[in-house]
Amino acid sequence: MSDLERNKLVACMWLDLVSRHDVEALCALTAPGWTMHGGPPALPAGPDGVRALFRAIGPVRQRWTIEDVIAEGDRVAVRATNRCVQDEFLGIPGARRTQTFTATFVFRIADGRVLTTWRNADDLGRVLQLGARLVPPPMRRSDRRVMRLRSSARG
Repeated sequence: MSDLERNKLVACMWLDLVSRHDVEALCALTAPGWTMHGGPPALPAGPDGVRALFRAIGPVRQRWTIEDVIAEGDRVAVRATNRCVQDEFLGIPGARRTQTFTATFVFRIADGRVLTTWRNADDLGRVLQLGARLVPPPMRRSDRRVMRLRSSARG
């Protein structure tokens, strides 16, 4: 098996272990200096960071479905879809609603372990699925004046 194929296997296994909520197996597949970008802030390095990540996530039933895997050098990019039920996400109650969202991960693999994880996920889509709404800020008086000036210039 080539290094690229091995790295792809490690990245896919990592997401599978996340799906199974197998924290200790994840820790065994995580390098001591592991860092995550695009997840909860201020996670410690290494396996302690993985444990802290799962504490931050809280109870969740989830399943990652891998759509694409691309590898070059020590990096593996994975595009995946997640279906999950979570008690809450970003402070918004989950109300037992199933959320479906996509994410792209880039893993840096060293010596058969995940050293760095970059995460880019549709978290806005998730909160909207939970019932959150985007509400524009109230219009300020100065904004109304500018709008009147613009509309009178057109007329």
